[in-house]
Amino acid sequence: MPTIVHFEIPADDVNRARDFYAKLFGWTFEESKSMEYLLITTSGQNPVSGGMMKRQMPGQVMTNYVDVPSVDDHASQVLELGGKVIVPKTRVPGYGYFAVCLDTENNAFGLWTPDMNAA
Repeated sequence: MPTIVHFEIPADDVNRARDFYAKLFGWTFEESKSMEYLLITTSGQNPVSGGMMKRQMPGQVMTNYVDVPSVDDHASQVLELGGKVIVPKTRVPGYGYFAVCLDTENNAFGLWTPDMNAA
């Protein structure tokens, strides 16, 4: 069943944002070895993974990623249901594939399919 498995927080000042969330929620951060990206582990009984990066464009907001069996199939369904794909299927080497979409109300969300063989 598709569920939220990852979130991303864009930040103008990544260090300031990291400190804010670490102090507020007790989240931990680790630098990615492959890109300029902080990996986040939330606290609590059911931690969720997340990421933080430098804001890529004005107005970029936090995005939740939903685990789906196929980014391609679900991106097609987004279009059929009246949504938009604003970032097409993109490979994250060694992790999987994602796409970013807009629903019919212009809310952004991501699709995520894990694939450790994504190269």
